[in-house]
Amino acid sequence: MSARTIVMLAIAVIGVPLVLAGYIFLSERLLGKAAKKQNSAARALFWLAPAIVLLLVFLVYPIVTTIVLSLKDASSEGFVGVQNYAYIFTDKNMLLVLRNNGLWLVFFTLVTLTLGLLIALLADRVKYEAAAKALIFLPMAISFVAAGIIWKFMYDFQPAGATQVGTINATLSALVPGFKPKAWLFDTSTNNAALITVGVWMWTGFAMVILSAGLKGIPVELLEAARIDGASEFQVLHRVTLPLLAPTLTVVATTLIIDVLKIFDVVYVMTNGNLGTEVIANRMYKEMFNYNNYGRASALAVLLLIVIAPVMAMNLKRFKQGGTNG
Repeated sequence: MSARTIVMLAIAVIGVPLVLAGYIFLSERLLGKAAKKQNSAARALFWLAPAIVLLLVFLVYPIVTTIVLSLKDASSEGFVGVQNYAYIFTDKNMLLVLRNNGLWLVFFTLVTLTLGLLIALLADRVKYEAAAKALIFLPMAISFVAAGIIWKFMYDFQPAGATQVGTINATLSALVPGFKPKAWLFDTSTNNAALITVGVWMWTGFAMVILSAGLKGIPVELLEAARIDGASEFQVLHRVTLPLLAPTLTVVATTLIIDVLKIFDVVYVMTNGNLGTEVIANRMYKEMFNYNNYGRASALAVLLLIVIAPVMAMNLKRFKQGGTNG
């Protein structure tokens, strides 16, 4: 370990706590001398000041800087206005990137939400509910990078006649007579679907757990009353369960949307955005580090921010309403 690393660790482990302790001590000493009326407001200001400074330095400043860079050229020297944004919405390759993000947004969100709801409904009716939920939730414990590597082996392709080591091709070759092994990640008709499948596999457990908690919050008396009145199970689901579950469904859906708009890991590990699988975050990475075009990379970052911010605001509003109602 180098001397510089040791110094940085010492600053992080010892220096930062000491600075904070000194700030608190001095603040309280100063507040102790203030008038009682001013004390309360001043204490709030003193305690909030570090958080406000951190917010300005690590959130507001980078956002403003990124917006400024998005209006400049590749080297961040010349001003080009909205030229980088025009490129995003007119270039053929960039339109493909936006289309791919649209595919992820629609199919990932719908399939994950639907599967999560179905599994939550079914698991609620069996004795081995805990074990079933644990099994479905297990992929959430794996990083997206690890999941990408696992599924890359699952999709592995060998030419016809060779031994198939990829789980999917090997299984289908054994079960389906005359099946021809498919290059799932290299075929442009299947590679995006293959990548979205990995995302669904990862996030279905999250949707299931949250929706299952929402289902358990629905009063059993309401469901039983509907059944006594002659409602079928589908009618109970459609007229009672889903309306009461709507707030939870909204929270899960918006969380999935936020995640999928910035999807990067799976695409980078499995295809690196090649063969028509590139998404916004992956393209932003390439523009920044491969092509050294800071203007376009910043414009893509701003685009992601613009799209994600309203969804995050909606989610926060929903959480606030839930807290108020509680």
